[in-house]
Amino acid sequence: MIGKKFKFFRKPEATEEERTPPGQYLTKGFPVLTYGETPHITQEEWQLRFWGKVAEKTFTWSDFMSLPQDEFTIDFHCVTRWSKLDVKWTGIKVPHLISQIELQPGVTHVMFHCYGGYTTNLTLEEFNREDNFFAHTLFGDPLPDEHGGPMRLVIPHLYAWKSAKWIKEIQFLDREELGFWERNGYHKRGEPWAEERYSF
Repeated sequence: MIGKKFKFFRKPEATEEERTPPGQYLTKGFPVLTYGETPHITQEEWQLRFWGKVAEKTFTWSDFMSLPQDEFTIDFHCVTRWSKLDVKWTGIKVPHLISQIELQPGVTHVMFHCYGGYTTNLTLEEFNREDNFFAHTLFGDPLPDEHGGPMRLVIPHLYAWKSAKWIKEIQFLDREELGFWERNGYHKRGEPWAEERYSF
């Protein structure tokens, strides 16, 4: 185990320390951590449905591709204590998408539902940030299935379990509800710099 950890993970160098949250190691690869089986969804099959306290709407792949596209280079932090710096993605900023839907009064939280059954939650404020995005490309290539392809959510300022893979539905709520890991002991928010790993 020690040998494997040394091979795939390393301590941050001095120039990287200010970008690496407490308790994190830097990874040389891009680990894949998934609860359950990996879904295999084609671009033609993929849809994203908005429901709850919102005018219900469903986007297809072509709908998403017609929205403004941006490139992102971000640091990615997993609650299991690894971080990957300078991950390069292409996708759609969350505020661009929010501008396409009609929220009802009183929305405070969102729940993300994924192909495969995974769920995770955020406040609306945490979700609708300029640095959050839906990603379909990773390092210049179509997003692989194991990393959430064909489309995933990326929430860079929180631990990676909030960056829902295989995103399928977004439910808008007027109250807080907890997702899968939040119901099973993980912190409700998950901010890496505060080490908000667990709820106890």
